[in-house]
Amino acid sequence: MFPIWLSGIVFTSLQSQIYTLFVQQGRSMKRIIGSFEIPPATLGMFDTASVLICVPIYDQVLVPLVRRFTGRAKGFTDLQRMGVGLLVSVLSMAAAAIVETERLRGLGAMNIFWQIPQYFLMGTAEVFFYIGQLEFYYEQSPDAMRSLCSALPLLSTAFGSYLSSLILTVVAYLTTMDGEDGWIPAEDIDKGHLDYFFWLLVCFGCVNIPVFVFFSVKYLQKKAA
Repeated sequence: MFPIWLSGIVFTSLQSQIYTLFVQQGRSMKRIIGSFEIPPATLGMFDTASVLICVPIYDQVLVPLVRRFTGRAKGFTDLQRMGVGLLVSVLSMAAAAIVETERLRGLGAMNIFWQIPQYFLMGTAEVFFYIGQLEFYYEQSPDAMRSLCSALPLLSTAFGSYLSSLILTVVAYLTTMDGEDGWIPAEDIDKGHLDYFFWLLVCFGCVNIPVFVFFSVKYLQKKAA
């Protein structure tokens, strides 16, 4: 179970970008509609909207459809659901990297609403991963430790945030050693390469997925009482 828990740390390090670098990216995009300036952090609403849209679609459409093929009441196993979430989170980072590459070419001429897909994909990833993770720990933990094990997702979220900060610190240090602005300049990201950082996170996610799959296949499910 421990390697599966570790995968949640990597997932959270990607997911935490919606509160940090996604907002930083949005600040450097075209945000004016008429006389109104869109606060970049407000695009986080599309992450929430994605969750609100995807949950009923998952329960009412996807689960019955998958149930026909798997014969399981929940359609997917908890581990399969988590695996889909990991994959979609990588797609979200890839979308952010592509948007940033195009933004750097236009230097501020790109509309902030081009960020919507990356927020929406991350919200979809949360629906699959976080709910699957919570159900997995509750069902697979010993009966006397269910409350304790249900807190493991929160612990992986905390460590994931620390991992994100660590990666950012290391990247900032290594890319400024030669005196250049680095990938993520503190003041003007137009002088940096935020897209490289997003692609680095894509690589982390791509390494995390096969490791997760390997240990998921090896994992022995707890027998129902």
